[in-house]
Amino acid sequence: MEPSNDDDGKPKRASLLERASGTFGFDRLIPAAVPAKLDSDKAKKFAPRRTIEVTPTPAPAPVPQRRASDAHTSTAPEPAAAPPADVEPDRPVVAFTGPKREIVRAMLREQGLIDPDGGVSTLLEEFRIVKRQVLATTKTEGSQLARRVLVCSPHPNEGKTFCALNLAIALAGERDMEVLLVDADFGNPSVMEKLGLQESAGFMDVLSDPAAQVADFVVGTDIPGLFVLPAGKRTGRDSEYLSSERTRDVLDQLTRGARNRIIVFDSPPALAATPAAELAKQVGQALLVARADLTGRAALEDAVDLLSACPDIKLLLNDATFSPSGRRFGTYYGYGE
Repeated sequence: MEPSNDDDGKPKRASLLERASGTFGFDRLIPAAVPAKLDSDKAKKFAPRRTIEVTPTPAPAPVPQRRASDAHTSTAPEPAAAPPADVEPDRPVVAFTGPKREIVRAMLREQGLIDPDGGVSTLLEEFRIVKRQVLATTKTEGSQLARRVLVCSPHPNEGKTFCALNLAIALAGERDMEVLLVDADFGNPSVMEKLGLQESAGFMDVLSDPAAQVADFVVGTDIPGLFVLPAGKRTGRDSEYLSSERTRDVLDQLTRGARNRIIVFDSPPALAATPAAELAKQVGQALLVARADLTGRAALEDAVDLLSACPDIKLLLNDATFSPSGRRFGTYYGYGE
């Protein structure tokens, strides 16, 4: 894209949208310009043709037919109307029964995470924007899947856990909402550590033990509305467990009937481990985290392909600088995973 010139003849710097368009290849999506006036040959081709009015022929009068009901009166009841397919039936909500622990606020501040007891910050405002997009999809879809959100990245060290933690804390700030943050990065679990909580049995322990009740493993916190499910013990068969019927049953228990509950999964990197692709089949939304100075376009495209089972994939740009002064759009740079 060639820069335009100012009135004084000097080249004018392209706008942010123009630079983004050139960088990410959006130019090819712009439709070709439509000519204001067609030439004479094309004008004749598309000129309106004279219409011929056709008088419809009267249809013959219907011939009365004898109905079976004239001879025999049916006593069979009419079938009941089926409920709409998109309406989720009312079912008992599974209450979380695990222990309650206190989150160390100082650790949140040290890692640049949202402090729920602090004032309004730039970081909080930015994740409020993110959560509004998530909640809008949840409201529009109105299904269990839409209330399950996967946070992923193509590679490690791109900020997925940082974004998952902040999104969960921001969502917990909603009135009358429960947020369950699930550490599904079984190979490198870090959610509990970043919250200042002790590791304990969790998600994988529930999947590998048919007798385990998932509600007993969910850890409550002193942040109203925020709950955590630790990763649990790694088995070496993570993908196989995630693709099993047991996983579908467990996630159904967590979301069925709970219209004010959202589950946020911190998954392994999509290009580093297979569980991310399996988890994508169990969620209705995915946030693909890309670090501005690290994540390449090819990696993003490959990650999108692997997560394609999820019907709604959004891109979350992390650690981006938008001005020559170096001001960052918030503080999305907690990428020390």
